[in-house]
Formats: sequence, structure tokens, C-alpha cells
Amino acid sequence: MDKYIWLIPVLPLAGFIINGIGRNTLSKGVIGFIGSLMVMVSFAISVGLFFEVKSAGHGFDVKLFDWFAAGSVHVSFAFLVDQLSSIMLLIITGVGFLIHVYSAGYMHDDAGFGKFFAYLNLFIFFMLLLVMGSNYLVMFIGWEGVGLCSYLLIGFWYTNPDYADAAKKAFVMNRIGDLGFILGIFLLIIFFGSTAFADIFPKAANKEFAGVPFTLITILLFVGAVGKSAQLPLFTWLPDAMAGPTPVSALIHAATMVTAGVYMIARSNILFTLAPVTMHIVAVIGLTTAVIAALIALTQTDIKKVLAYSTVSQLGYMFLGLGVGAYTGAFFHVLTHAFFKALLFLGAGSVIHAVSGEQDMRNMGGLKGKLKITFITMLIGTLAISGIPPFAGFFSKDEILAHTFMHSTPMYIIGVVTAMFTAFYMFRMLYLTFYGKFRGTHEQEHHLHESPASMTIPLAVLAVLSIAAGFIGVPEVLGGHHALGQFLAPVFAKSAPLLVAPELSKATEITLMCVSVGAALIAILYAYVKYVKNSHVPVRDGEERPALIDISYHKFYIDELYDAIIRKPLDALSDFFYKVVDRMGIDGIVNGLGKGTMETSKGLRLLQTGNVGFYIFMMVIGIISILMYILTKA
Repeated sequence: MDKYIWLIPVLPLAGFIINGIGRNTLSKGVIGFIGSLMVMVSFAISVGLFFEVKSAGHGFDVKLFDWFAAGSVHVSFAFLVDQLSSIMLLIITGVGFLIHVYSAGYMHDDAGFGKFFAYLNLFIFFMLLLVMGSNYLVMFIGWEGVGLCSYLLIGFWYTNPDYADAAKKAFVMNRIGDLGFILGIFLLIIFFGSTAFADIFPKAANKEFAGVPFTLITILLFVGAVGKSAQLPLFTWLPDAMAGPTPVSALIHAATMVTAGVYMIARSNILFTLAPVTMHIVAVIGLTTAVIAALIALTQTDIKKVLAYSTVSQLGYMFLGLGVGAYTGAFFHVLTHAFFKALLFLGAGSVIHAVSGEQDMRNMGGLKGKLKITFITMLIGTLAISGIPPFAGFFSKDEILAHTFMHSTPMYIIGVVTAMFTAFYMFRMLYLTFYGKFRGTHEQEHHLHESPASMTIPLAVLAVLSIAAGFIGVPEVLGGHHALGQFLAPVFAKSAPLLVAPELSKATEITLMCVSVGAALIAILYAYVKYVKNSHVPVRDGEERPALIDISYHKFYIDELYDAIIRKPLDALSDFFYKVVDRMGIDGIVNGLGKGTMETSKGLRLLQTGNVGFYIFMMVIGIISILMYILTKA
């Protein structure tokens, strides 16, 4: 099966080419079929590879060709499919296929249907390159490619200036992070002479290179992860990215692209383990991001914005897990989050589809009876993200919190409080959307309907996965053996001996679980009383809000802060350079030289009279002047 590895990324690329060329000639049915089929076949091959890796107990490193050589550095275009990347392949192609099927119904009436499917296929291709690359340069190609596709898909409806601005914002903020990533790769080349994982990681683990600045290298790599995975301070692009069609939000900004930073750190785990300062920074930034994003999500009224800030918060949990050494737990949360967050985004798209494009939850309500499948599946996703057992999010979030407790009690307490916020704002969204009376227009109410099968079937599949996925990581205290942890053990084997942590007693572990679940249930109950029993609806824009709620609603004015301390000073500086340095300085010198030359030529032109007698007279004057000079010198 390993000889077919190259087909996994090539098939979506072929779909991009076919749909891109035939976007105006092929029918929508054919375009949707081709786009979905290519990803489905990639998924089928990925399933075969997964079982082959599982049975073999090791990965497959397949070199396609020698890419280039520069001095002593030789770089191959090669793929690595091991325990870590094989699971990522299943997530990307499996969830990607479901989202392609969903998109066939959701985007059916859009004029850019063919272009949309071409972009989706291209994104899958680059994401597969990112996770399959056996060296940092192949990973970087995919890294930049998904950034490009994110720009294209966020700004898909580019005739809306706000959507185009959101796409540019995402592109620019990602480039900031990418600069750090590429600088980290340069340092790896300098100190290890290679970009290949197989060369770098064993040498790092054996500490063959004395004086390697692991802290600097890992901080630069982490900067790349901060941009791609929307962590403080580069997280504001992700909520604005909701400007793209809902399937884009589900695919790129919930299940795959934004987890690229988590994957990269998990892949580079030995480098980060050898840099404890960086690990602490990762944990602090992850926890801070989780808290701030959760606080903002508490008051948002746009259903997609709630899910966007929820994504940022959950990514913060993943980085908290990485920072405290819970590599398996962080990746476990990547897996479960891919299912329940894709489900929630697609469910939100089903709601938006039913209410004629409305996204404001204040104009929804009472949809439970009209959208029964959407409601049930979104309820499952909401329970999963809230950490309620036996849904998937409970197991992965609990593992991160347990490791955090061993690392730092204050950080654990903050993590539990943030989990409580998560349960509250998610059930707030569910209650405002599906309970009470419908608050939209009569026209919207008249057109309320369940989504077609092409949209509800993916919801049902993701709902099942949001329940079942947690059982691959059941801890021993609950009678499990953490199959995922055993499967991923070889990937983290070099870091494991260096991550010595005290063992939790069974009583302590059970207590921690009860605390997190109890906190979530309290938040759910409070949300029920407020939004169902008391029928509370958030105030409209323009109406007065309490100060703290207003600050949260306006996202802590972080965008305005960036505007004041970054954009405006840069604009003023560029204005200074334009008016003073460019126009008065550079242009002044250039234009002054030109003007001086013209004026000088005007004076010299007076000497060119065309009179032969005058020329003879000037020759005589010149000869006399030369003779006088010679006589004076003599």
C-alpha cells in the first residue's frame, strides 16, 4: 500500500485541475462528484495506510525525488506516513470528504460553484503535503499553500469589501507567523545541516550537537504555529474568517488548517521537550488564548462568531496540553475537535440555510421542531465540546486538564473555569437558536425547512464520530487502556523519558473528572435558566449593555488596539517617508539634478552661436590663455 502514498495528495490536485478548467463547462453535479470522489479515494488509500502502519508498528518514509542540493545540504521531496501523520490523513480526507458532500447542497445555487470546489480540492492537496512531508521544507510548502487557499476561500465572495478585507487580514497575519517558521527552519539547517526529520530528531535526542539554541529555534517555530493556529497575539484573523462560506469555516477553520500548528509542534516534540522555557511559553500563551477567546464568546450574537471564538479557545487548550507535555492529549483533542467542531459549523450552516442567510441568534429561536436532525446533531456536538461524558470532548479535555493539574494547580483552576465558560456559551448558542419562540421575520418563518440529505447525512456521520471518537482514549482509571496513546507512543518515544511527571492516584483523577464535569453542568443549568426559563435575549446593537458585557461584546477592543498601536503608526511612518523622504528627498534630488542640468545647458547653449568668426575669436582667446598659463608657470 505504501507505494500508493503519492496518490493521496495527487488525486485532490487532479480534482482542482479538472474542476478549475471545467468550472464554466461542467455541470454542477459533475463538478461536485469529481471534487468529492477525489477526496474519497484519497481517504480510502489513507485508511489502508493507517492499518498498514498499525500492523507494521512503524511508519513509511518514501522519497519521490532529490529536490535540490546547496553545499552540504541535500533536500529530498519525500513523504512520511507514520502513526501521527496517518491519523491526520484520516481527519483531512475523511472530514474533508463529508464537507465536500455537504458543500454540494450548501453551495448549489452559488454562481461560483465550480471555482469553490476547485479551491476546496486545492486546499486538501496542500494540507496533505503539510502533514505528509518528511522534512520541514515540504511541510513549509503545504504550510504556505493552505495559507493561500485560506485567502482564496475566506474572500470567495470578494465583491463584498468586508469579506475581501477579512481575506487580506488572514493572509497578512499568517505571513507574520510564517516568517518565524522559516527563520526556525534556517537555524535548523545551520545547526543540523538538514531539514529532514530523520536527521534532526535523533541527533537532537542524543544531544550530538552541543550549543544548539533549542529555545531560539523552538520559539521561532512556535511563532509560526501562533499565526497558523490563531493564538495570542495573532488570533484576530480567525473570527473575521467567518466571512467565507460555512463549509470553509468547517474545513479550514475548525478541522484542519488551524490545527497545523499543533501538528507541527507535536511532530517536533523532542525539540520542544529540550527547550523547557519554550514549553512554558507555549502553555501560558495557550491558556491565555483559551480564556480570552472564551470570555469574548460569552456575549457574541453571530452564531458563526461564537463558534469561531470557541475554535480559538479550544486551540488554546491544545497548546496548553503541548506546553505541559501532554502531547498525546493535545493531539487527542485535535482529533475529537475535528469531529465536533466540524459538526457544529455545518450545523450552523444548516440553520443559516433554513433562515434565509440570517446569522444573528437574536433573530432565531424555536427551530427545534422545524430542524429536528440539525438540532439533535448540534446538541451532540455541543455536549461533546462541553466535556460531558461519554461524548468525545470529555476524554480529550480531561486528559489535558489532568496533565495541567500535575504541572501547575493555578493553571488547572483557570483551565476548569474556562471549560465552564465553554459549556455556558455553547448551550447559550443552542438555547437561543432552537428554544423559545421564533424571533425572525414572517418571511423567514414561512421558509423554515430542514436541509437536504446532502447536508444532513454529513451531520449525522459527524455526530456519531463526536460520540465514538472519545472511546479510543479511555483512561485506565475508567477501565480503558488508551488505544490512541499506545498507537502514538513511538512518535513521542524520544520525549517520554524527559517528561517525568508525578503519577495521579485513581482517587485524584476521578475527583478531577468530577470537578470539570460538575463545573460544566452548573454552567449548562445557568444557561438554561437564563435563556430558556427566563427567555432572555441579548440586547440589540445601539441599546445599552453593562460595562463588562459591552467590553466582551466588542472583543476587548483588541482590533482597535492593534489599529491604534500598529496600523496607524505604520500609516503615519509611511506617510512621512512618502512626503518627506520620497517626494522631498529622493524626488527632490533627482528632479534637482535634472533641473540643474537643464539650466546649465541653457547657459552653455548661448555659446553655440553658429558664427564662424566668433568661434575663431574664442580659439584665439583660448590659445592666449594657455600661453599665459605656461609663461606664468615658467
